[in-house]
Amino acid sequence: MAPKRTTATKPATEPTPCEPCGGTGNVPVTVRVGRKRRPVGQQDGLCLACLGSGTAPES
Repeated sequence: MAPKRTTATKPATEPTPCEPCGGTGNVPVTVRVGRKRRPVGQQDGLCLACLGSGTAPES
């Protein structure tokens, strides 16, 4: 009988979440209106560090 072959597999590691967005892919952006540019609220914006994927870019 032939000996059994075993393959060494690495355990799957979870990707690290992005720092600025916390893994959501969205960051709050302040909305400003008027001539004096006063802040009135916030809206969701795309995270430019991970481009919306939520995972930390590998350097």
